[in-house]
Amino acid sequence: MSQATPPVRSRLFVILLCFLTLVADGYDLIVYGATVPHLLNEPGWHLSPAAAGMIGSWTLVGLMVGLAAAGPMTDRIGRRRLLMAGVLWFSVGSIVCALATSPTFLGAARFVTGIGMGGVVPSAVALSVEYAPKSRRQLYNALTLTGYSMGGIVCALLAIALIREHGWRLLYALGAFYAVILPVMYFALPESVDFLVERGRTDEARKLAARYALDFEQILQEKQAKPASLDAAQATRGYRLVLSREFRATALLLAFMTFCVQLIVYGLNAWLPQLMRSAGYPLGSSLQFLLVMQFGAVVGMLGGALLADRLGSRQVMFPFLVIGGLSLIALSQKLDPSWLMLAVFGAGLGSIGTSSLIYGYIAAHFPTACRGSALGGAQAIGRFGSILGPMIGGWIVGANLALHWNFYAFALPAIVAATVVPLIPKSR
Repeated sequence: MSQATPPVRSRLFVILLCFLTLVADGYDLIVYGATVPHLLNEPGWHLSPAAAGMIGSWTLVGLMVGLAAAGPMTDRIGRRRLLMAGVLWFSVGSIVCALATSPTFLGAARFVTGIGMGGVVPSAVALSVEYAPKSRRQLYNALTLTGYSMGGIVCALLAIALIREHGWRLLYALGAFYAVILPVMYFALPESVDFLVERGRTDEARKLAARYALDFEQILQEKQAKPASLDAAQATRGYRLVLSREFRATALLLAFMTFCVQLIVYGLNAWLPQLMRSAGYPLGSSLQFLLVMQFGAVVGMLGGALLADRLGSRQVMFPFLVIGGLSLIALSQKLDPSWLMLAVFGAGLGSIGTSSLIYGYIAAHFPTACRGSALGGAQAIGRFGSILGPMIGGWIVGANLALHWNFYAFALPAIVAATVVPLIPKSR
């Protein structure tokens, strides 16, 4: 190797940085559900379950706005800038949430924080897939997306250890410490080689590909081998390309599946501790259920990715959704503790694990010119489900319905999403 050749860097380091950004997103996802029981008892707030559900939903409205805007932005300005901006936004937003003096203040702060966090997911998934070996795209995507669940695990452990004595504000304030990874990202996180090629920055892309041992000639060949229909649409990029005849059916079906899965994920993350408390479990035990669900999600993401790289995502999505639906139905029954934990584990595997498969399928199926938009668009539509999830949970808790209705409402979307899987066109 000549002295002019830059040293080869590990692509796994890129995955690690993308993973860490989603740890912040996962922490933000779980922190509200972990603090809801305390928010309901906050002196002077007089917060009802329905109002608490609305605050959770406003958080997700912010995420939806961020996702819808971030998809085209990451296709225009690159993945790197949006990832760093999202981490900074989350850190500042966490401090603001910790200082909330009323439910309205907290709802507004969660909405604004959600806008920033919505920007990181399309960029992180796209960058992970673009730096992955072709035969390991689903695995690298899953390694990144486990950041969601690891952030949730960290939040659940901190809640178990701290919230009883120190209150809910400390959990939000701890999120501000995440800004310490920004200097590392600034100096070590590369831009997407595919994006640079797409923008005509070929020399810069070639040097970056050499530094990370990417097959630059293959990247160029894949760009040149696109169908004529894509070349004709290339000038449009973004959402117009996603909704072209080539991709419209796939985009809409995957967006609908994302809607169903997000309804389950966010509904359970916001209300599982309170639902289990309503079933007679103490607060500490209820938080343990939230923790077990995140472990199930990690197993679902990694195990599902390994299977998807061998069998294809479509073949794995269906059984995972069925497992998630059956697990939620099982939770509606009075079970022994071991079976109960297994059902919670299965709910995490089937819901969050499936979301990882959907994102990986989108990133592998859509071309560079609209990959971020496809991811952002599907997730933005999916956020309607994530908005409904906490609202449905709040309505169920406030209505004092029988225990089994708490979980039937989340099992149904899993079954419906499973019936959609056979309709998805095969990946290009």
